[in-house]
Amino acid sequence: MSELSSIGLGRRLAAEALGTALLVAVVIGSGIMAERMAAGNAAVALLGNTLATGAALVVLISIFAPNSGAHFNPAVTLYFTFRREFAANLLVPYVLVQFAGGLAGAMLAHFMFDLPLVQISAHARTGLGQWTGEFVATFALLATIVGSRRSPTAAPYLVGLIIMAGYWFTSSTSFANPAVTIARASSDTFAGIAPASVPMFIVFQILGAALGAGLALLLYPDTPAAADAVVIPHHHSTAADDGARNHAPHAERTP
Repeated sequence: MSELSSIGLGRRLAAEALGTALLVAVVIGSGIMAERMAAGNAAVALLGNTLATGAALVVLISIFAPNSGAHFNPAVTLYFTFRREFAANLLVPYVLVQFAGGLAGAMLAHFMFDLPLVQISAHARTGLGQWTGEFVATFALLATIVGSRRSPTAAPYLVGLIIMAGYWFTSSTSFANPAVTIARASSDTFAGIAPASVPMFIVFQILGAALGAGLALLLYPDTPAAADAVVIPHHHSTAADDGARNHAPHAERTP
């Protein structure tokens, strides 16, 4: 039995929810702090937001991967599910706790900075340019995740770095995550996004994730076989079939 398959569902979901909550708290909280300290300099505020987010990703992926795989992102969970490297019966629970954790993380950030816990962002982020930015950001993220499975110990750093880069080279500042996007709609702060802007962001995130993962798999067609030997394996399992587990190794890894 692999390490992840031996972990109870409750523990895995708790780790996934907590990791997503902390990620969102960092994104929103660092944005609030950066804006307050930057004296109106948007570039300085974005730099502070970028550094905090990238650093947090490295830490959160590293510490939660052994418990949940550290997806923190419905697009990532969907990818592993479609690749049959993640049990299909866990897709909905994982996505639900990712969304719930993200919303909790937004409220935590607001609480720390004495702001109303529940807000509606007025920060419109729309137009083909920003939608394309989200497509590119999520494309780059999934390509990074697939490619990094040949060097799993580097994965937390590579994911953190590509998100940090995306803050600056994409027009959308690299949300690249449906759960984080919805959570940020509940924050009328530096990192917020108006609810009306959310649907198209998510559409382009899913499209970018699909193309990014697909291209990476074309470039590295042996990725699953290579990954099985080096990343944390898990089995597809349910309470009903514990006595007849599928012993083919699989793997899951982050954001």
